[in-house]
Amino acid sequence: MNGPLRAVVSGAGMIGAVHAAAIRASGAELAGVVASTPERSARFADEWNVAGRYRDFEAVLADDTVSVVHVCTPNALHIGQAEAALRAGKHVICEKPLATSAADAQRLTSLARETGLVLAVPFVYRYHPLVRELRDRRLRGEFGAWQLLHGSYLQDWMLSEEAMSWRVDPADGGPSRAFADIGSHWCDLVEWVAGVRFTELTARLGTTVPIRPAGTGAGFATRGGGPRVRVRTEDVATVLLRTDGGALATLTVSQVSAGRKNRLWFELDGARGSAVFDQENPETVWLGAPDGARVLFRDPDQGSAEQRRLSRLPAGHAQGYAECFNSFVADAYAAIRGEAPEGLPTGADGVRSARIVEAVLTSSASLAWTDVDPTETALEATA
Repeated sequence: MNGPLRAVVSGAGMIGAVHAAAIRASGAELAGVVASTPERSARFADEWNVAGRYRDFEAVLADDTVSVVHVCTPNALHIGQAEAALRAGKHVICEKPLATSAADAQRLTSLARETGLVLAVPFVYRYHPLVRELRDRRLRGEFGAWQLLHGSYLQDWMLSEEAMSWRVDPADGGPSRAFADIGSHWCDLVEWVAGVRFTELTARLGTTVPIRPAGTGAGFATRGGGPRVRVRTEDVATVLLRTDGGALATLTVSQVSAGRKNRLWFELDGARGSAVFDQENPETVWLGAPDGARVLFRDPDQGSAEQRRLSRLPAGHAQGYAECFNSFVADAYAAIRGEAPEGLPTGADGVRSARIVEAVLTSSASLAWTDVDPTETALEATA
């Protein structure tokens, strides 16, 4: 593909702005932004200093100079916009979830495969350099057979009973909130780093703030008076999982843990060593061994090739979420150009995530162990 890619962001919330910055950081052209109304689209185009103007999403689809669409709208809109963009011949970077059902996510991924277009999903925590370092060490056998995997993903943005967001309403956000929003990130990251597949799980979901203000909010919590509605999505979740190798894993998810802003944390305990990663402190990882423990610092002059590739700053110069997102978008664009960057999360990973979310919902409703992918389990049983 000759010349810089031209990309449009659909959705002007917080995450849309993150995508816009990453597009520019990659060297592509931010061709436009589409918000919920033509007036909002024009306002955000001005705020983001974008020359192009699109009245609506259909205008984006009709523009043959646009090669990539970033879908950053509320969850229920993902499937329709991503599918329309693919059918219009455009590559798609779609915020997770790809869809609010696994069947729709699979349909979208199949369409991308049939059309030969890139469909990428921002499981961006894969792009912390030290996450890549841990994965490389696992591939080299440093940790041995897994004994236990455990961790949590904790936030506090929905702690106040006055907090509201479109994510709370299943019609906009889907049937799961806390787990689908952040538990999905933990599962993707741990499966990818540890090289496991969660095959079955038992989950319990809880709503700690049963009534909230009505309204859509702005993606992350806003506060306001007016009428109040019953909350139909979870604030917290606890999940016990089993891997394809038989190891147990535990996960705690919360959007109501005071003081925890975005703490994705995991520990992987192997027969020869253990590893700990904390997303709020991504410049170090903890490595445990039978004779002691040590802390490893991110350093572009040390470690695996992928850790070095993704270390954009010298050691001691902290990098974090923004650099992860920039690296993810850069890799997605490299895939559009025909390259094969390691670890790029694609539609298949979005389908995998949707299946885990559905298993969590099924288990919580039935109070029973649930297969993550019943189709795979049935095929194995008849093999």
